[in-house]
Amino acid sequence: MKYLNTYKKLYLENDEKKVFDYFIDSLKESIFTWEYFVDWKKISRNTKNIEKELNILNYLIGKENIEKEFLNLIKEYPNVKKVLPILLAVRENKLKEIQIITDLNNFTCEEVYNLFYGNFLPSTEEKLIKFFNDSGLKEIFKNKRIKNLVDYCYGVEVGLDTNARKNRTGSLMENTVEEYIKNFTKKFNLSYLVQTTKPKIERYWNYSITVDKYDRIFDFSIFDKSKGRIFLIEVNYYSGGGSKLKATAGEYIELNNILRKQNMELIWITDGHGWKTAKNPLFETFSNNDYVFNLELLYNSVLEEVIL
Repeated sequence: MKYLNTYKKLYLENDEKKVFDYFIDSLKESIFTWEYFVDWKKISRNTKNIEKELNILNYLIGKENIEKEFLNLIKEYPNVKKVLPILLAVRENKLKEIQIITDLNNFTCEEVYNLFYGNFLPSTEEKLIKFFNDSGLKEIFKNKRIKNLVDYCYGVEVGLDTNARKNRTGSLMENTVEEYIKNFTKKFNLSYLVQTTKPKIERYWNYSITVDKYDRIFDFSIFDKSKGRIFLIEVNYYSGGGSKLKATAGEYIELNNILRKQNMELIWITDGHGWKTAKNPLFETFSNNDYVFNLELLYNSVLEEVIL
């Protein structure tokens, strides 16, 4: 049976159903640390990168002939245009995807990205004024609802950063697992890679592999040079349920089959109470893949049994 010595250590019987029950019962309710809430370093860095332009725009706050002052400021300091979208909590990459409806009757749309990036063009003056008015920024500046744009943008960055919490959940799980892998590979003189792709394996370990997707990236990989074996590791954490869990579980069955034909092993380390809402697809993968375990099993040295 899979990693039998680990189960003996945990006083588990040689029964797949009972082992799976232990897997479910030992799922972690949380892996969150204080860093989950806000990435303050990133926020400070992003704000500092545009601090000069924000201070220039502070000049507009409370001005009487504000439209004229707005255009004059842009003509004199064209770079301030690039920070206008962030005042509306819109990133540059997102702005490239946005088209604004200019005629509701015909649903005529217009790209706005070029208004803010590139040299100032006199032909865009009317469009910039329309943006200034219709976006609500003019009213904010005119009525002094913003006292200092640097402080304001710091708050905007905090708000935007909350969108990254989903990604941080994955990163926290990866960081937790990597700390274990780093110590494990050092102890047993093994090599490991993070964010492993097919070209990366060929470059570092001179192995050519076939995967299910051209852009497949494994969270980690471990190479045992003495045995000529590669273990590819996927890591995820689900605090809540959803259709993605079922899809992920099914995907790893097929991926495992592809890798095993090449004498490679897929190790799937997953955790989180979300799996309590998707036990059946998880059990199917657990039954079909040799190496599926959670953090509890990882901490009980299952990786040593699997790889060594």
